[in-house]
Amino acid sequence: MIKVQLKNGVNIDRALKILKNKVAKTKQLKELRDRQAYVKPSDKRREEIKKAIYIQNLKQQDQDNN
Repeated sequence: MIKVQLKNGVNIDRALKILKNKVAKTKQLKELRDRQAYVKPSDKRREEIKKAIYIQNLKQQDQDNN
């Protein structure tokens, strides 16, 4: 469980911002969304390959522009 310790005089908006950052760093929301539906291992692998190709193309374009 993620806890946010508040000091005296800390605004609630600031506390929420700290909480959101902690949740993002621990990747809890991503894990919850991934668990909502089963994804076959072959589909996971296919998505990883597509992502790697996309990133590789971006890097290649960046090198070509420089």
